[in-house]
Amino acid sequence: MPKSRKRKTARPGPRAPKPVSIEPSPSWWAPTMVTLMILGLIWVVITYLMAGRWPLPIGNYNLLIGIGLMLAGFLMTLRWR
Repeated sequence: MPKSRKRKTARPGPRAPKPVSIEPSPSWWAPTMVTLMILGLIWVVITYLMAGRWPLPIGNYNLLIGIGLMLAGFLMTLRWR
């Protein structure tokens, strides 16, 4: 039977980056995220139903506030572990 060839030894070269340990999100993260999205949705629905007079008498800027709340909740989902 033929003799197998020996493998070459690894040369010292650039090291691989250390793996980054990913910590889980705090326990308040998910409830806050969901609450912001639901609160934003309720804000927008109330604004449409009350023709911009309520929850604040600032007209269509209420939509901006509602969408901002939903966007904040959505951006929190990107950092949730």
